[in-house]
Amino acid sequence: MNTLNVFSKRTVIVLCVAGLAACSGMSHRGVDTAVGAGVGAVGGAALTGGSALGTVGGAAVGGVVGNQIGK
Repeated sequence: MNTLNVFSKRTVIVLCVAGLAACSGMSHRGVDTAVGAGVGAVGGAALTGGSALGTVGGAAVGGVVGNQIGK
């Protein structure tokens, strides 16, 4: 059980580092779009009690808002 816990923590760390590295070549507008989509997805999920439609809708709206802010 302890081995699985250590493996899980290391996997999460590797995925976080890979995710941050993936944004290094993006434009400022692209990063704003991605952040907006992420924040919108979390907000949509929170407002709709975790429904898939609310999460996807929030991500779409957040992505559009982030894209427009990043102009």
